[in-house]
Amino acid sequence: MVGKINELLEELRAFTATNLDEVEQFRIKHLSKKGTIAALFGDFKNVPNEEKKAVGQLLNQLKTTALDKVNELKDSFTNSDFDKSGLDLSLPADSVKLGSRHPLSLVKNEIIEIFARLGFTISEGPEIEDDWHNFSALNFPEEHPARDMQDTFFIEKNPDILLRTHTSSVQAHDMAEMELPIRCLTPGRVFRNEAISARAHCIFHQIECLYIDENVSFADLKQTLSYFAKEFFGEKTEIRLRPSYFPFTEPSAEVDVTCSLCGGDGCNVCKGTGWLEILGCGMVDPNVLDLNGIDSKKYTGFALGMGIERITMLKYGIKDLRLFFENDIRFLEQFTAAGF
Repeated sequence: MVGKINELLEELRAFTATNLDEVEQFRIKHLSKKGTIAALFGDFKNVPNEEKKAVGQLLNQLKTTALDKVNELKDSFTNSDFDKSGLDLSLPADSVKLGSRHPLSLVKNEIIEIFARLGFTISEGPEIEDDWHNFSALNFPEEHPARDMQDTFFIEKNPDILLRTHTSSVQAHDMAEMELPIRCLTPGRVFRNEAISARAHCIFHQIECLYIDENVSFADLKQTLSYFAKEFFGEKTEIRLRPSYFPFTEPSAEVDVTCSLCGGDGCNVCKGTGWLEILGCGMVDPNVLDLNGIDSKKYTGFALGMGIERITMLKYGIKDLRLFFENDIRFLEQFTAAGF
């Protein structure tokens, strides 16, 4: 065995290569699990005991020589590449700077996840709508004063083509096209002709949900609202419903939650009341069901909707709505997955 080891040592020391592929083949031949050196180590058990020490030292020297030869050749080719290209290929690559989620996207996705656990699915529709889907199908008759509540961007008149003023227009499509029961969630941009300020904008985002089935009651709506509030704002959150008016729901309500900053004790954010308004809701008006081809004597339902900007401002303590649209990287970088 000593003779084999010495022959192999001479072979290793004399080896040269012209490229990295030859170096790799040399490594596989001698240093792989089935290579020549591994085979010699396998035969080591047959060496007489009185020779094991000397043979063992030679085997270790052989393996070290092979490793040094491979590393030496690899380094020579790496340095050669550096000389030719002017680049040090051994340096680590530049790290890629990761972006951050927009706060509106973070909140929208969180809301969607909460309602998805209740069985709601996403439904989307066009941002350019007609009068029927945006108003008439939702119980806004012509000349109805409720139309004045929404300052509309009209694209064409007679027939009326407009930028949707709420995502409820998607629900009009869903009621006419989906099979019952309906349990859908509609996020998206909406547009209203309003002056831009810290509290208002001509573009904003809404997310609404609609549930229509047999025997749906206001109790189902209240339980859904309570579940959402506790999941989004915290387990100790309470809700309060105040009577309100919306053309497409009856009865209708505004929903408040206990202020998460003061725990309901009263602070500047909640103006000392201990409550924050978050959304509007109600039972779908029977007229809306009939207008969209659903038997109001057999089916009932509820709808609720919220402005994503308002929820985001409450969640993160943002005081100026315009920050969402200015793309100021100093503002956006605050909203990372780790930080929020």
